[in-house]
Amino acid sequence: MLYSGCAVEAPHRAGRRRRRLGIQWRNNTIAFDKRSAKSFIRINERIRAREIRVIDENSEQLGILPPYEALKIARERGLDLVEVSPNAVPPVCRIQDYGRFLYEKEKSERAAKKNQKVVTLKEVKFSVTVDEHDFQTKKNKAVKFLLGGDKVKASLRFRGRQMAHRDLGYNIINRLIMDIGEAGVVEFMPRMEGNTLHAILAPAKKEAPKPPKPVAAPQPTAAAPAPAPAAAPVQTAPQA
Repeated sequence: MLYSGCAVEAPHRAGRRRRRLGIQWRNNTIAFDKRSAKSFIRINERIRAREIRVIDENSEQLGILPPYEALKIARERGLDLVEVSPNAVPPVCRIQDYGRFLYEKEKSERAAKKNQKVVTLKEVKFSVTVDEHDFQTKKNKAVKFLLGGDKVKASLRFRGRQMAHRDLGYNIINRLIMDIGEAGVVEFMPRMEGNTLHAILAPAKKEAPKPPKPVAAPQPTAAAPAPAPAAAPVQTAPQA
């Protein structure tokens, strides 16, 4: 076997060298804000538009400027240049504290998430041979789910020869819908999928009470004028 005059690096040494260089390269990389990368917000030098509409920290319009001029103004004020509306023409950027901007944004998102209602789909299973007690128990459970704001999937599975008696399954599901009454509305009518009959019920929408109409105060009636006093009769002296 012939060997050239150049030195050949052993594979394990090359691997160690690559890992060492990789660690060095990672240490030299610029650390970006994870929250900024998650929400795709461009700030400062990462804004690439040729012209941007600038709003300062006092919500005053500074006009359309090149990004480097707007960034210079932001640096002089000790603030950041944040792109708040990238789809506008030109993009809209705001001079503000970037950390405070992210804090306010996350705070509003948490408040919106806290107030939103998550609707889940609960399932109540029946059989063709369900007895009265089990039917009432599962009906009450379905009503409880609906009053709690969740949807209910009522399913009934046919087994073997029960497929020849589908009318019994339809009768059970239709009875459930009738017994639930005003607690829910039918979103999907009973239908077959394979050997399973199911229907979906949604919570009934609660109508907001109408505010009472203000009752107008009765207008005071004008007092009738008092009658004028009757004139006293004039007595004439008798003639001599």
